[in-house]
Amino acid sequence: MKTIGLDVGSKTIGVAISDAFGWTAQGLTTIRWQEPNYSTAEAELGKIIVEHEIDQAVVGLPKNMNGTIGERGEASQRFTTYLETQFHLKTILWDERLTTMAAERVLLEADVSRKKRKKVIDKMAAVMILQGFLDSKQ
Repeated sequence: MKTIGLDVGSKTIGVAISDAFGWTAQGLTTIRWQEPNYSTAEAELGKIIVEHEIDQAVVGLPKNMNGTIGERGEASQRFTTYLETQFHLKTILWDERLTTMAAERVLLEADVSRKKRKKVIDKMAAVMILQGFLDSKQ
């Protein structure tokens, strides 16, 4: 079984999945949705979960720099509860501080245009969240 990594924003959800061995994370897609209406992402998420035989999810937890949980962190916690209830997945909240900035830096260094960066930044952040989790298990 595989693990899905999610970078949940208010308008998009970056999606990454692990390989079967749980060694590497690969970016898969970015889902457009309208928070807090979970049904706007449900069909696409469900298809990915079934197609890739996902058994657990790692959801980015955007903490404040002082370690507290703000509004976006609370939204991620609610999304995790939704995943557990709707898809019966084991879920892990993963500290995602600075992952979006790190993803932006990687894309800048790769000389990816601003327009293309905007399309892949959430997916890249999901890869970094999932890879961080996978690396912690090694």
